[in-house]
Order: sequence, then structure tokens, then C-alpha cells
Amino acid sequence: MSVLSGKNILLGVTGGIAAYKTAFLVRLFIKSGAYVRVVMTDNAREFVTPLTLSTLSKNPVLSSFTDEEDGNAVWNNHVEAGLWADLMIVAPATANSMAKMANGVSDNFLLATYLSAKCPVYIAPAMDLDMYKHPSTRHTLDTLKAFGNIVIPAAHGELASGLTGEGRMAEPEDIVTFIESHIRSNLPLYGKKVLITAGPTYEAIDPVRFIGNHSSGRMGVELARKAAALGAEVSLVIGPTHLEAEGAGIKTVHVVSAEEMYQAVHREFDDTDIAVLAAAVSDYRPAIREDRKIKKKDTSLTITLEPTKDILASLGAAKKHQFLVGFALETNDEEEHARGKLRRKNLDAIVLNSLNDEGAGFGKSTNKITFIDREENMVSFALKSKAEVAGDIFAEIQRRLPR
Repeated sequence: MSVLSGKNILLGVTGGIAAYKTAFLVRLFIKSGAYVRVVMTDNAREFVTPLTLSTLSKNPVLSSFTDEEDGNAVWNNHVEAGLWADLMIVAPATANSMAKMANGVSDNFLLATYLSAKCPVYIAPAMDLDMYKHPSTRHTLDTLKAFGNIVIPAAHGELASGLTGEGRMAEPEDIVTFIESHIRSNLPLYGKKVLITAGPTYEAIDPVRFIGNHSSGRMGVELARKAAALGAEVSLVIGPTHLEAEGAGIKTVHVVSAEEMYQAVHREFDDTDIAVLAAAVSDYRPAIREDRKIKKKDTSLTITLEPTKDILASLGAAKKHQFLVGFALETNDEEEHARGKLRRKNLDAIVLNSLNDEGAGFGKSTNKITFIDREENMVSFALKSKAEVAGDIFAEIQRRLPR
């Protein structure tokens, strides 16, 4: 999931030849899960049609305060447009429009909207080589940066004049990557590596049958998504499940057995800052895995089980700087068992949920948790969606990280 997912993006298009690229830019923003509105200058309409951008953005394109062909037209509210946006991008930004932005000139709808925007503003300059290098342009860019705008550096390449040099608008893919990276760099877990485990493990009895549990992996997947949304680099080690946690910042490692999860987790742990082990790992496995399918007989069948490696305890013994969080799914004496597991396995915190709570546990879209830290401070939460629970868990973790 992109950090742009769910964001309101206002794209301002000014009158440069690079305006034709904005069709691709709108497509990429929509693909990332953002909501897009487009504001154009009159000159920009000479390079790309409003119909194209309105079709792609699924919103009307604004370029004037009223529809001049309609005498009863309602005023287009530039203030509302500016306040709607979570971020604004001016691309391409011509030398003329940037100079007006730097000096508070408001002679068209786009500039009036820019001056009304309360959100971060990204500017992607586009012009010829000498224009881009001119001292007045450099002064304009410095002024815009001083206002808090973020300038996306122009690229080096072939220009409309036929010259080759710096001044070409960054490619749409690079603009999206730049914005995503800039947003992530200001998120609270940027630079942190987070390890999440999720789902069940399957322990083979024979080539057909296995020992497993009812875990869907949903809680772990939501934890991975939340960590990535907070800017972390996430490694998700997940057992057999149909769920995925795709998106920027998430690397998924698929495993089947407890042994495979143990090995995968230990490969990741040294470089990890935060580890949240939400997987429902099998405590036992068949001592002997049959190579052929066991045939049904009229007599009873006895399978000898042996314990699997305790992944959480092994990480508790190995941890140095890591903040380690475990899960305790209990059916009785819940708090006592969770506190014991917290101490016994050298955890920094444990997330308790009880199968006795309606709406909590395996296969549900909701969960009800209690967060207990190593000092045994306890915070309980109401029944919530697992996405919201993931937010609560990481909020509690962040409060306890070293400053």
C-alpha cells in the first residue's frame, strides 16, 4: 500500500510542453489509491485537454472562477479546493508561474488556489536549460523553498528546444517516488526496521495432512500495513494464508512450518528495531513425518508429537537493542498467563487477547486487546477492527521507544 493511499491530491498544471505528462501522473496517483483533482491554467489547456484529465481523475477540471459560457454559473471556490487537499503538486511549474507564486501574484484560478492551500506543496519545475539556470529562476526557487514548498529537482535530458541539459520535468514515476519518499521521511518510524510474524504454521503429518490452527493472519497483516504507513521498512514473515500485505516498504517472506518461520525470523532479527510476533505458531509437530499418505484403517491411529522451537523465547534470549512484542491468546486466567509469558520470554511488551471476548480471536475482522509492558503497566482497549488495533499497538510501542 502506498503512503499516498487515501490522500487528497490537488494537481496544478501550468502551460508548458511537459503538461502532456500529467495524464500519466494522474494515472499513477489514482493507482496509488489517492483521490485527485486537477486545476489548470488557461495556457495549460493548449498542451493537454481538460477532458483527458477529468476522465482520468474522475473529477471536473477547474481552470477559472466561473464557467464563462454559463451566465448562471456557480462560483468555483478556490479556497475550498486548497483546503480539500492533503498535498498539492504543481507540475509542470513554468518559470512564469513560479515567479508569480513567489511574489504572491494571483491572476488565475491555480495561483489563487495555491495561495489558499494549507497543505504541503510540491513543485516540479519544467523549462529550457538557460531559463532554469538563470539567476532570477534560482532566486524564485530559493524563495519558494523558504516558504516551505518542496521542489522536485528538474531532470537532465532532451528539452523541447532541442538542447540537452537540466530543466526537463521529472518523469511521472520519479515524481510519485519523490513524494512518497519525502512523506515517509517525515513519518515517526522512518529509518526503523520492523519485523512482523503472521498467520498459522502447518506441521506435516504426511504429504496430505498437517497439524495447524484457525489463524487467518489478518492481525499480522494489519500490523505490517500500519508499520509501513508509519514509515518503517517492514519484513513480514507469514504462514499459509490467502491474505497479502502488498505495498511500498513491505517485504513478505512466505513460510509453512514452525521451523521455516524460526529460520526466517532469525535471518531478519539482527537488523530489526521492532519485532511484533503475532503468528500463531504450532507448539507441537509430528515426531515422524511419513513420506507416503497414511491409509485409513479400522484401528485407532497414534501420532507422537514433539515440541517445536520457541521462536519468541529464542528472540528474547538473543535481543540486544530490539523492542520485542509477543502475543498471548488465552482462554482462562488471561492476565496471569500473559504476565508470566512476558517475564519468562524476556519481552518488552505483550498483547493479550482472550477467546472469551466476543469478536476477538481467530478468523475475525475485529479484536479486543490489552497491552502490557515490561513494567507491567496495562492499557486495555475496546473491541475494534484489526486495522484500528494495529494502530493502537504501534501507538503504545512508540510511547515506549527510546527518544
